[in-house]
Amino acid sequence: MRPAPSYQYSHTVGFFGGGEGGRGFNNPVDVALGRDGVLYVVNRGDTDTAARLLAKHVTVCTVDEEYIGKFGTGGSGDGHLMWPAAIALDRDENVYISDEALQRVSVFSKSGQFLARWGRKGTGPGEFDRPAGIAFDPEGNLVVVDGLNSRVQRYTPEGGYLGGWGRPGDGDGELDMPWGVAVTAGGEVYVADWRNDRIQKFDAGGRHLATWGCTGVGDGQFRRPAGMAVDEDGYVYVADWGNERVQVLGPDGGFVARFRGESGLNRWARDYFVANQDELEERRKADMEPEPDTDPSSPEYFREQSASVEKLFWGPTSVKLDGAGRMFVVESARYRIQVYQRQA
Repeated sequence: MRPAPSYQYSHTVGFFGGGEGGRGFNNPVDVALGRDGVLYVVNRGDTDTAARLLAKHVTVCTVDEEYIGKFGTGGSGDGHLMWPAAIALDRDENVYISDEALQRVSVFSKSGQFLARWGRKGTGPGEFDRPAGIAFDPEGNLVVVDGLNSRVQRYTPEGGYLGGWGRPGDGDGELDMPWGVAVTAGGEVYVADWRNDRIQKFDAGGRHLATWGCTGVGDGQFRRPAGMAVDEDGYVYVADWGNERVQVLGPDGGFVARFRGESGLNRWARDYFVANQDELEERRKADMEPEPDTDPSSPEYFREQSASVEKLFWGPTSVKLDGAGRMFVVESARYRIQVYQRQA
């Protein structure tokens, strides 16, 4: 096993954009990593009003900040999104998106053509109540975290139910509104147990293997962990949403590292300020790192600090890893993705 991972900030992709098209994100909640550096960013939008439905879509761009296009829109019909929660790609780069409001998984081609949808509201096998995190297992089947049903389910790519596990509670193997999920090459399943403020590890059949973390702001503690990833050495990366950070745990669950954010202006933002010099001048005058009034020992200190300091993570909902040693952190509240490069 390699030594504990070390990462350096590389650059940022994205800034705020409405639903009309063009560059920009609107409450991004997850990203899927395609071939050749292509990113599929799912945007949840801000409200469910008719005027804002266009903000619910998938933005397609590259890690080098080239804008490719978008697909999808808000609504309840085929190809529509309402409360998209997570996104994943199959081996052919078809795009799968879970939707909490519509109680289903929608499938698109990589070019954005609607292909299929499956799922319905309920508590029985193959039914959902707020489906959230999704990830493909080594056999190409889709693992779905079923939030309010407090369980994990597995499906064929066509939506055929293959079984599941989990029940409500706070004991080992029990879940309380789980959100994120990651699956290793060996089939082990890691679940971000949102309301229990912890990470749980299961084998491919759903047998509980380990529980890590508890409620708090210290190292290895969590406040509403969201998306997550596991690298080839077994290190676990968690978007610790309530603490405005990403934490890395070792294969044994021990704390390894934390990241708070280091973002600078990206290319899209620089282009905007070139065209809006008055705003650029106001930015130059502003204090970009104000200290919040909140007591640093308060659980709310990190949120206040992140809301005030532009470079920091604000609302990190997802963390993904690629084969080039890059870590991608999606920030819903700052409409961007921070990219980090693993150091040798």
